[in-house]
Parts: sequence; structure tokens; C-alpha cells
Amino acid sequence: MAGKSKLHPRNQHAQGYDFRRLVADTPELEAFTTTNPRGQTTIDFQDVNAVRMLNRALLKTHYDIGYWDIPTGYLCPPIPGRVDYIHYLADLLAEGKSQDVPRGPHIKVLDIGTGASLVYPLTGQSEYGWAFTGVDIDAGAFKSAKKICELNELKITLRQQSEPKKIFRGVIKPNDVFHLTMCNPPFHASMEQANKGTQRKWSNLGKGRSTKLNFGGQNAELWCPGGEIKFIARMVEQSVEFSEQCLWFTSLVSKKDNLQPLERILRKANVVDFQVVEMAQGQKTSRFIAWTYMTKKQRSLF
Repeated sequence: MAGKSKLHPRNQHAQGYDFRRLVADTPELEAFTTTNPRGQTTIDFQDVNAVRMLNRALLKTHYDIGYWDIPTGYLCPPIPGRVDYIHYLADLLAEGKSQDVPRGPHIKVLDIGTGASLVYPLTGQSEYGWAFTGVDIDAGAFKSAKKICELNELKITLRQQSEPKKIFRGVIKPNDVFHLTMCNPPFHASMEQANKGTQRKWSNLGKGRSTKLNFGGQNAELWCPGGEIKFIARMVEQSVEFSEQCLWFTSLVSKKDNLQPLERILRKANVVDFQVVEMAQGQKTSRFIAWTYMTKKQRSLF
């Protein structure tokens, strides 16, 4: 085992990576493994190909995904942190249900910006059997997600959003109902800001200056005008139209400082309830914000 972390108790990666098991299932991973100063097996997390191969192995061993790959330049997400969002969403749904975590395809989830990796539907469907609808605006990401679905024979609905400024309209159909919507929004306000963030990451890792992103990322995945606050504010504004079709709307929030303005926006939107859920992941804490237009009674019947 390598690298224990403070992940959700149900997270399969809470005890670190079992490289012996991963390499046994995905022999190609062995070429990317190294030994750290403590004598533990690991990989070079600044090597995009190594991270991609680790993801492929994790998805195969833990989530029964036989084929997984993404085009060059697209966001290669760290699986343990991403699946934590899924587990905490399961806890959110368990509230008011005698704390029983709901499982099965009757639970419908809408993943906004599902990406080329399709990471949330893949892990969420495997862990809980939920029915996912993945949405993306990028044609390359959509094509990649579709290929992953087809080659694994997965029942995941994919819808391409054609309107850049619309988040829910056009992808939520009149007869759709969703227990959850989820999103990992672009968090930078400009490409320049995204590049500065990259420089900070590489500097913190002791790698000096670099223009490379160790986890990749297309423009639409990394930044949008106004950044994270503007994107989530638009999501809140547009969620009102679908208040009776969705139980909980949620989004990751990368910066703690963004919570206060987002909470003000939610209060003005007259939501019935909202929560900030913190997720401890190693030495850092991430979080998501969740809001609903339904009363507790309505939620219990949804």
C-alpha cells in the first residue's frame, strides 16, 4: 500500500494504492512505477502518461471498467478525490431516509461537464448502481465519453449541450427527474489565471517553471469568464426553472473564499435549504455546495 489519505470511509482508496494488485490486473502500469525515498511503490504524478495509466488500472481493478482512455490534452482526473464527491452525495441522499444510502438505477444523477474521462458516471454507477446522464459542451469530450460507454457496454445516457450559456435547459427533458445534479466547474476566470495556477502547482512540487498541466485540461474544463463564482451563480439562476424536477443541485467549490458570495446568491434565490459539505482529502480540504427548492417532506417523498 502507498499513500494513506483522509478520504470518505467508503472510499476504496482510503488506504492508498495497492500497486501489487493494480499491476497484476494492468501489467502495463509496472513500466511507470518507481520507488519513493521511503521504499514505497508509486508513480511520477507529473507524468501525464503515468497518471493516465494509473487511472486505467484503478478503474479496471476497483470499478470493473475494461476500457478507459482520454484524448491528449484533456483533463485526467485523480480518481480517489473524484469518487469522494460521489460518496458524500450518497450521504446527502441518505439524510431523512434513516441514513440508508440509496442504491440502484431508480436514483437518477445528472453530471454537468462529464468530460472526456466520464469519471463520475463510471465510479458512481459501479459503487451505487445509480443511473447517470452525462452532459458536455465539448465535442471531443463527448466523443471520448461515448466511446468509453460503448466499449464497456454501459447504460449511461450522454447529451451534448449546444448552448454555451445554458446549463440545464436543453439537456433536462420535460419528463426527466433527477435526485442529484453534480458539477466540477471551471474554476479560473481566464486562461492567464489558469497558467498562473499551473506555475504555482509546479513550483510547490519543486519542479520549477513549466507550461505543462500534470492533469491536463482543455480551456472549457479550466476556465470561463468570471470563473467559478460566475459559473455557479448562473447555475443557481437557471436551476429555478427545474426546481420540481431535481431534488438536490450541487457543485464543487474549489476556493473556500468563494463560499460567502455563493451563499448570498443562494439566499437571494429563495432556495428552501442549502448545505456546504466539506471533504477532507489528504492535506487539503475540498467541498461542494448543495441546494434544494423542496421542503423536508417533499424530499422524503421524492
